[in-house]
Amino acid sequence: MILRRTCLLALLSLLAGCATPQPAPYRLTIAHLNDVHSHLDPEPVTLPLRGADGVRRPVTLSHGGFARAAAAIAAIRAAEPNVLALHAGDVLTGDLYFNLNDGRADAALMNTVCFDAMTLGNHEFDHGDGGLKRFLDALGEGPCHTPVLSANVRFGPASPLNPAVAPGAVRPAVVLTRGGRRIGVIGLTVAAKTQYASRPDPGTTFADEAASAQAQIDRLRAQGVDRIVLLSHLGYQREQALAGRLDGVDVIVGGDSHTLLGPATLADYGLTPDGPYPTEVSDARGRRVCVVQAWQYAYVVGELTVDFDAAGDVLHCGGQPWLLLGDDLRRDGKPVGDADRAAMLADLAASGALRVIAPDARAEAVLAPYRAARLRFGDQVVALATRNLCLRRVPGRRLDPSRSTLGDACDRQPRVIAHGGDVQQRVAEAFLQQGRRFGGADVALVNGGGVRVDLPQGEVRVRDVYALLPFRNTLVRLTLRGDELQAALEDALDPIVDPAQRSSGGYPYAAGLRWHVDPNQPRGQRFSQLEIARDGQWQPLEPATQYRLIVSDFLADGGDRYATLATIRGERRLDLGLDYAEAFLHYLADQPGTPPRLTPPDDDEFSTRRFVEWQATGAGR
Repeated sequence: MILRRTCLLALLSLLAGCATPQPAPYRLTIAHLNDVHSHLDPEPVTLPLRGADGVRRPVTLSHGGFARAAAAIAAIRAAEPNVLALHAGDVLTGDLYFNLNDGRADAALMNTVCFDAMTLGNHEFDHGDGGLKRFLDALGEGPCHTPVLSANVRFGPASPLNPAVAPGAVRPAVVLTRGGRRIGVIGLTVAAKTQYASRPDPGTTFADEAASAQAQIDRLRAQGVDRIVLLSHLGYQREQALAGRLDGVDVIVGGDSHTLLGPATLADYGLTPDGPYPTEVSDARGRRVCVVQAWQYAYVVGELTVDFDAAGDVLHCGGQPWLLLGDDLRRDGKPVGDADRAAMLADLAASGALRVIAPDARAEAVLAPYRAARLRFGDQVVALATRNLCLRRVPGRRLDPSRSTLGDACDRQPRVIAHGGDVQQRVAEAFLQQGRRFGGADVALVNGGGVRVDLPQGEVRVRDVYALLPFRNTLVRLTLRGDELQAALEDALDPIVDPAQRSSGGYPYAAGLRWHVDPNQPRGQRFSQLEIARDGQWQPLEPATQYRLIVSDFLADGGDRYATLATIRGERRLDLGLDYAEAFLHYLADQPGTPPRLTPPDDDEFSTRRFVEWQATGAGR
């Protein structure tokens, strides 16, 4: 009996030794950026760091900058065997680098990294399909030949990017090989936002994101590609929801919402992540999906690690977002002492997400001539802000998570919560002033999302104005009735209160017009007590009276859902041809003082005089 059992065990051992070995799990590392918006230089940040005495105190140091991001991606590539470097869109628009160079500086810096793929963001279309093509041509001049992706863009027949005239310029997906495994990367562009809040050519459209993504997933899996990365520009919340509608996606590398993800310990450094990095969700069949973003402005490079089993399913999502910092630690404008410096650098190293790294020398050399030109033009002082002028799209606390870079100084400012953004209000006044110079105007209207940054207390330079108004729009005068003007305001509020859209960029700011807003009321009743300034008096807006309205050509074309304005054509539309950033520069020059003084609006200067807080998800339609 013992002999038989011994023989049986030996036979089983022999058979086990002859069995086909199972493939080891496969690890893919993804280094990623999103929403750089032409912010190519480092910027200062203040963090509470622990000094030699163990006490946290605010310290200022540099963070971000594309050359620092290039160095971080190079370090990840050097340390890991199977790496993809991906860009999730919105390369363009937001800084004077873009305004001066039409995207050539951005393309040149991207070509120092050689991304394995990028997807198109909505702001890639801010200057039409022709502007996008110029950027893509510049990107193609380098050695990288970065695949540019979007599965749901449909270029119109007259577009310079129509596949008939520019085959392969933008592809739906690409298959890349790392470590002997094929990885499908699918691009996706936010559809409605790009269609209505950017400037694609007539005839260029954007198909449903989920249907477009699933079609590509099915196509790639039919070819035997069983590891799928969705390179998406939809926004963090929408990307999580999208995963649940798809069958077969493994990773979503996202953008658009400028979302900071990371460990809760970042709160020790004054940072508040909106979720964990990576965020794990499930696809339509309950399989694990890794979702990531990398904040904004090249402040962060994400390093995602994904372990796959032999069937191509995700076993584990890991990694960290690296907030990129310099070692130029300063307190009260002076370098910190040696003991504090050593303690603070150790504090940063222990954070697990804050990384001190030197800029990539090659990227710095490529950027140098663009930086010199930018400094020469942008360094001119044009005004002095006597206090912070805060950015906020929508008044109240519930409809617009503020993107102020000034933190609580603006986010908790009662004036801003009650009436909206200081800078948006001042821009509206500038447009009205210039409209009156160009033949007369009664009202000026600005969309809150068209104004992009705060103006902190202190000197205001040319570069700040072009960061404030980065889109190269021009001013247009429309002649319209009072009822059409009220309808345009209602148009703008629709996507703000619609939970299916929830886009805050169209919220109106006006000069020469004021109102009360209750977004909980039905359309047609949300704006009340509409008054227009005429002959030094505030008078009720008359439905049948003709008024002259100054807006950007973007709004005049129906951008940000201002559909009523797009119907104003023929003799009722006059293109003034004045660049809207230049209009603001003229406005600053006319302010009193040397240099001119710029102050925040008083409460009674805002167009939104009263705002009722949003109460119910289903209201306001």
